[in-house]
Amino acid sequence: MQQTARTVVIHKHGGPEVLTLEDRPVGEPGPGEVCIRHRACGLNFIDVYQRAGLYPLELPHALGMEASGVIEAVGEGVTHLEPGQRAAYAAMPAGAYCEARVMPAAQVCPLPESISFDTAAAMMLKGMTVEYLFHRTTPLKRGDTVLFHAAAGGVGLIACQWAKSEGIKLIGTAGTDEKCSLAKFNGAAHCINYRTEDFAERAAEITGGKGVDVVMDSIGADTFNGSLDSLKPLGMMISFGNASGSVPLIDIGILAKKGSIKITRPTLFTHIADHSVCQAMARRLFNKVDGGEVKIHIDQRFPLDQVAEAHRTLEARKTTGSTILEL
Repeated sequence: MQQTARTVVIHKHGGPEVLTLEDRPVGEPGPGEVCIRHRACGLNFIDVYQRAGLYPLELPHALGMEASGVIEAVGEGVTHLEPGQRAAYAAMPAGAYCEARVMPAAQVCPLPESISFDTAAAMMLKGMTVEYLFHRTTPLKRGDTVLFHAAAGGVGLIACQWAKSEGIKLIGTAGTDEKCSLAKFNGAAHCINYRTEDFAERAAEITGGKGVDVVMDSIGADTFNGSLDSLKPLGMMISFGNASGSVPLIDIGILAKKGSIKITRPTLFTHIADHSVCQAMARRLFNKVDGGEVKIHIDQRFPLDQVAEAHRTLEARKTTGSTILEL
């Protein structure tokens, strides 16, 4: 087994310049752990939040939340994985930007042969996020209408396809006409360019003044109020990210004034904390991809040693689909 692995580490919170590439010891898996050698790593906005300190880490700390690879060794008590097996994950603790690591086994999932390592690294966190948004957060049924922000991003393109496969009408938002076209090509019924149109007003027009059943908002501060205004009475606001900054404090009474609407702030990691739930979520995602209902778009690739440039590109909103780090 390799004794050290190239690993992306931060020693302080800050901009992309704080990302450093170091050789770190890998070690042997203890009880309930596995050692996995990565083939590809995924890039997500949560990595930016952790790097910048919005979600502080105990420093120094490795970064990265999802990857795919081959199991090299398993610790005592691990029964769902074995050496030589293909696997993928999106899980705590951070540290996926590396060649190999030892980590808890419970959230590492057996990877079907039909799904490539690159595809798996690009979809685990994003795809399981879409799974809980559509199946575990609020009841959704065929014919319901969802407003989904950043519809041309990694999570968004999966959500567009997922919604279409479930008979749910998805109204997307994006920052350019090209991104809107991409979202519609992937299954969005409509897509609003938020730079040229008021998305809340346009959503009202599309729904005949009724409003949408659910808003799924990963943008945060810039879209929060408009998202609330887009809901029909008794609708559900799902705030699941902060790409534009944290949502300011609100007076809970506003929910009554806007039609007894509901609001929740879920995270993927609450859902996947239970081993059996995590594995079931992954299987549903794998089935969507295997069945052709969801195609994973890898639109950007960076070598591991260019991780800082990958972060800059993501933060500048110059990406579409998923981004991976190649090893």
